[in-house]
Amino acid sequence: MAKHMQIGAVAEHTGLSLRTIRYYEEVGLVTPSARSQGGFRLYTEPDVARLKLARQMKPLGFQLDEMRDLLALLQPATSRTAQPRKLRKDQLEQLRSFAGTAEERCAELRAKLETAEEFAEMLRERLVHEPARSARVG
Repeated sequence: MAKHMQIGAVAEHTGLSLRTIRYYEEVGLVTPSARSQGGFRLYTEPDVARLKLARQMKPLGFQLDEMRDLLALLQPATSRTAQPRKLRKDQLEQLRSFAGTAEERCAELRAKLETAEEFAEMLRERLVHEPARSARVG
């Protein structure tokens, strides 16, 4: 990955839309590290990593303020090292709470997926029995 990436490359790399990336900047979730002379947003690898984390949080229903708090715990903007920083007791408790919430929401999503898969299977089974009938109608 290049030292600085423009927003289009970041969108391609993260799977987020340009609009979402700009929105995340607007609400202070992930700010580009620099701007080019022409005013283009320039992102670094840590910026892209933060965007990927935000993308992972989204399906779990975390609100923007929760996402901001989680990003601060997981990857503080001031950290340039690959090693996570040591968390204070209150931060560790906050992280445990977020982890519990994530587990609960994953369980809910698994249950919804199971229901959806059962429905899709029912449709597939129905289609197996329909070709002969629909061939006669047409």
